Amino acid sequence: MAPSSCCHGRSRSSRSPPGSEEERRMSAPAALGVTLAVACSLLFFPVLRGQALWGKSEDSHALSVLEESRRLEDTATYSTRERNLKKRDIISPSRLLSLPKRPEPTSQAISRLAELTETPVWAMSRRAHRKQSQPPTDALSEELLSTIANVSGCLPHMLPPQCPDTCLADKYRLVTGACNNRDHPRWGASNTALARWLPPTYEDGISEPRGWNPHFLYNGVPLPPVREVTRQVLHVANEAVREDGQYSDLLVAWGQYIAHDIAFTPQSPSACPRACENRGPCFPIQLPASAAQAAGAACLPFYRSTAACGSGAQGVLLGSLSPGNPRQQMNGLTSFLDASTVYGSSPAAEQQLRNWTSAEGLLRVNQRHHDHGRAHLPFVSPRAPRACSPEPGAPGRTPCFLAGDSRASEVPALTALHTLWLREHNRLAAALKALNPHWSADSAYQEARKVVGALHQIITLRDYVPQILGPQAFGQHVGPYKGYDSAVDPTVSNVFTTAAFRFGHATVHPRVWRLDANFQELLPPLLLRDAFFSPWRVLNEGGVDPLVRGLLARPAKLQAQGQLVSEELTERLSVLAPAGTFDLASLNLQRGRDHGLPGYNAWREFCGLPRLHTQADLGSVIANGSVADRIMRLYQHPDNVDVWLGGLAEDLLPGARTGPLFACLIGRQMKALRDGDRFWWEHGGVFTEAQRRELGTHSLSRVICDNTGLSRVPADAFRAATFPQDFTPCEGIPGLSLEAWREAPPEDVCGPLKRVANGDSVLCGPPGRRVLVFSCRRGFRLQGPQQLACSRPGRDDQPPVCEDINECEDERGPPCQAPARCRNTQGSFRCECSEPYVLGDDGRTCVDSGRLPKASLVSIALGALLVCVLAAATWTVICRWSSVTESVSPHCDDCSWEAAL
Repeated sequence: MAPSSCCHGRSRSSRSPPGSEEERRMSAPAALGVTLAVACSLLFFPVLRGQALWGKSEDSHALSVLEESRRLEDTATYSTRERNLKKRDIISPSRLLSLPKRPEPTSQAISRLAELTETPVWAMSRRAHRKQSQPPTDALSEELLSTIANVSGCLPHMLPPQCPDTCLADKYRLVTGACNNRDHPRWGASNTALARWLPPTYEDGISEPRGWNPHFLYNGVPLPPVREVTRQVLHVANEAVREDGQYSDLLVAWGQYIAHDIAFTPQSPSACPRACENRGPCFPIQLPASAAQAAGAACLPFYRSTAACGSGAQGVLLGSLSPGNPRQQMNGLTSFLDASTVYGSSPAAEQQLRNWTSAEGLLRVNQRHHDHGRAHLPFVSPRAPRACSPEPGAPGRTPCFLAGDSRASEVPALTALHTLWLREHNRLAAALKALNPHWSADSAYQEARKVVGALHQIITLRDYVPQILGPQAFGQHVGPYKGYDSAVDPTVSNVFTTAAFRFGHATVHPRVWRLDANFQELLPPLLLRDAFFSPWRVLNEGGVDPLVRGLLARPAKLQAQGQLVSEELTERLSVLAPAGTFDLASLNLQRGRDHGLPGYNAWREFCGLPRLHTQADLGSVIANGSVADRIMRLYQHPDNVDVWLGGLAEDLLPGARTGPLFACLIGRQMKALRDGDRFWWEHGGVFTEAQRRELGTHSLSRVICDNTGLSRVPADAFRAATFPQDFTPCEGIPGLSLEAWREAPPEDVCGPLKRVANGDSVLCGPPGRRVLVFSCRRGFRLQGPQQLACSRPGRDDQPPVCEDINECEDERGPPCQAPARCRNTQGSFRCECSEPYVLGDDGRTCVDSGRLPKASLVSIALGALLVCVLAAATWTVICRWSSVTESVSPHCDDCSWEAAL
């Protein structure tokens, strides 16, 4: 009710002289109303603030310290990225690059813990540098350092794992790769640091990459920007690419596939600021002025690989910082050639990949799409980001394929190989179960997995590596198998995965070929830019068979010194967005510096090759004088040359696709992967002699015959072949007879191998001493004996049961990141968030939804209603009181509100 209508009944248009009694009467109620509103607000909003503070007080002291670590970092945090993903906002092209290649949940969690542990040191290091005073850790209190160290979450991942002590420990490898070496159980295991064959080269001795500080000089000169190296030395236009007359495109695809079997280095989960400066996890690739103007940016984004727990700057917090403990990078996969591309490298990944309802031990397949009656890879979980490219005209992004490695959708060739091995596992598992009906589902799964892993080893060491290294270098650096050596560390080395095995990028053809049954073009060839992360092309454009035909019948790109990396990879590496282009060659060079790899000459010396001192020396190993001149003009000294560039530019060895340096580094790594693997297929006791003979007859060509519609293939799938003269009918390609895997029902009377609810059992041990070994699925634990001996009367005890694990009670590694609450479910857990937070795509982290919580909205509404009611009541009282005053003193022109009161 307006005062003009309630007081005295005067019209709204009537006016009184300024300063009149009526004006004073009108202003007084307004002032009183405002005063009441302000008073209510002062009472109301502290309640809201108190609510927020109360919620925060629930966090433990340890979590508060980690939150402080986040706040200390100036750059945007993981939560910002996750919020963007959840809201499906426009994400930077650099983040789009990382989405389809996200590490599996275990690796992702460890990476995050390592980075959060390191954050205070980054922040304090910047402050100490600005003050030029004490070391960064002196700026942190001893109590804070101690607390961060205790609750960082990194410490448990630095301890040796507990190894199983059953007969299965010698029969099947663990999915994590742990305990392969019983004396060194972390060797080759997933989520451990990459091996160092030479000490790293960091500009501060701990973690700052080569090129981090612009005024840091190498042999009197700064390192050249990597983008300039790409432009002047590595880049070649698509039209100028020459083709390899000896090798098929499948050789290149297999190299990339195997690289994804043995190494994956997670990148920082944090976001980088827009400014092109080296800070925290950001090491942007600087662009020349002309290129920066054309691109509209001064740099290309680059995220550093996360440090392994306890190394680099975070070593301060864990009490392990020393010149001998600089920053190390983590391998999220097992180092072994064990087909982790098919089965994953963690129990969480294996849980997602297996078909747990299958009695044959099968892997999951796609339920929505089929390839002429054959299986496609399944899609990732609906909770995972929809990170792949959609069909033209379709909104948003689409789900990627799910496989043992997250990069299965990167290019169609990789998708084809992942699909082949999915089908091969299911073919073998079903056949083995039919051959041995008494086997459990887990026995069929593990035996098929064991065979598939052996085939990966055979195809790689027998067929692939000799053609890459050449016969002489293979004999020198790999040689014949002499048995398992427990003194050999099989861990993948940093220089191998970051530099040497990336030689294959110089052999990638800029086009993707799809051929019909007559090996003619079924569809026009695709440029790579149109094929990245596009699973719909496999589903809707002919399936896997046309891609496999293209890989078999089309040659690889020739690795020539004057044309090393094609335009598709240096200028057109599109990543899910038209504006998102990257330079793979520059990324490789920057990654080598990020990982602290010493220069080219240091690695030549490591391999027993002579150091190069002059331009003439460099010209002696690089026949193309123009390329050698350009390298020297950029680097000024051979010591300064990045190892990936130096190794890539060397003259190729006879009959090889690598030069002397990369042949040495690749050969040493492959020998270590073979000799240091207790489950290598040729090691005695892994397979029977009859089984080894059968495995030796198998080949990639036979795998193609058994799992595609192709009826003719080359005998050697890696050699360039012309259809039809170089193709052999599948009937003439030797295959694997599974009769060597037939087992008679055990003589021991173990009774029927009943399924254990939420688990399984496997029979192992020599005749007469057979035992049943029980296991539970992830999320359950055994209650009862892990193994039972068999005897003629039957089992000597009742089998165990699988009991649900309450993951929410794990104090060392809580599954949900604060402030998320953990709720236990059967075999798993669920993280829940309170408004205004929502659950991130990782399923463990609460991210800000950007909205006010409903409780706050209700409180605001009730508060506003209260204010309005009080105001209305006040107006009513004032108006009535004014009317009474008017009736008592209607002609009092000199009255004032002060006098009346």
